Amino acid sequence: MQQDQSLNQTLALSTVKKGIALNVFLAASKFAAGILGHSAALVSDAVDSASDIFSNLIVMAGIKISHKASDMEHQYGHERMECVASIIMSALLALAGAGIGFAGIQKILHFSAEGELAAPDGITLAVAALAIISKEGMYWYTRSVAKKINSGALLADALHHRNDALTSVGSLIGISGAMLGYPIFDPLAAIAICLMIIKGAYDVFTDAIDRMVDRSCDEETVEQMQELIAAQKGVDHVDKLQTRIFGSRVYVDVEISADDHLTLVEAHAIAENIHEQIEKQFPEVKHCMVHINPCSETHHNF
Repeated sequence: MQQDQSLNQTLALSTVKKGIALNVFLAASKFAAGILGHSAALVSDAVDSASDIFSNLIVMAGIKISHKASDMEHQYGHERMECVASIIMSALLALAGAGIGFAGIQKILHFSAEGELAAPDGITLAVAALAIISKEGMYWYTRSVAKKINSGALLADALHHRNDALTSVGSLIGISGAMLGYPIFDPLAAIAICLMIIKGAYDVFTDAIDRMVDRSCDEETVEQMQELIAAQKGVDHVDKLQTRIFGSRVYVDVEISADDHLTLVEAHAIAENIHEQIEKQFPEVKHCMVHINPCSETHHNF
């Protein structure tokens, strides 16, 4: 189990590093093209990509700390540090989005006062298209790794890549409209990007909070666990099954009923088998606690 966690950490950190490299390249490309090509939307998009570099670094720190082994002060491990990282990321995203929206509003006010805006050049269109393709690809790659290792922070990072792709779509629309003779479209796109970023920040924040307040697993997963437990040898029926998400991991507490006349060794063997099967079939489960009730004192709490 410890070896699997080490491999998961290595895979997660490698994925984040690839995201950092892509964000550095895109931030520089968008900023240069936005300045040279007169596109407020693309400059705003560049700011978003640059802020994601800091978000990536926070994700890396969260992943490293969350995979630290349990110690005397943290006997249940450090998994919730991924949630802390996600909350910090959501705050940074919201601030970046607000800044982008403010810049877009300023440019619209300037347009109202001066009556003119410079139309973007063709290079801005090419860079925006490149950003959409590369960021959408990075979203799917990061998402697949996050699902594989059940990492909330990495999934939030994947959503950032998808958010970047969407903001670049906004940039593309704004730039295209401006090049067709409607320059006001460019700062309007910057404001639309602001709203999408803030929505993404809200989604990341709510997911992190859910993971910190011991939210239970989804209904389908719970039903699969119940079916697995009920099918084990010696189990008469499942009395109670509770789950709680702890950062990127899951804790399971289960009560079953079994034959009243089992010896302690036999009852322990049943409990140990359930414990092993749950952790084997559901890799996201960090620990499964099993309590056995005698059939004569059934507890139909499930």
